Amino acid sequence: MTNKMEYIKLFWKHNFCDEPVVIFYEVDLENERLATRSIDIFADGKTKNIDNFYEGAIEIVPIPTIEEFNSDMYGEEFNACLMAGEEFERVWSSRIYCEISMLMKPISK
Repeated sequence: MTNKMEYIKLFWKHNFCDEPVVIFYEVDLENERLATRSIDIFADGKTKNIDNFYEGAIEIVPIPTIEEFNSDMYGEEFNACLMAGEEFERVWSSRIYCEISMLMKPISK
């Protein structure tokens, strides 16, 4: 039996060159909303697949819901939406995210 998954696309507006601007989460809805995998997508288009999301974690916490990410609780720099599992798998397998150029706009200070 396979677990029911939710796929989240989180946009992070910031000016940190070494941090991702988009993060994909594969969330296990039957295991306390824990992430099974994630993909970091950087401003230069490079991706980083993370297959052990909680490796080295001191505390394991669930992934917030779309509503929580989009609330003031996490700050204005975060915006999240659901995504198709097929898109997650395509980027995971290819390690290519073609839409990055559409996202890149200068962040005012």
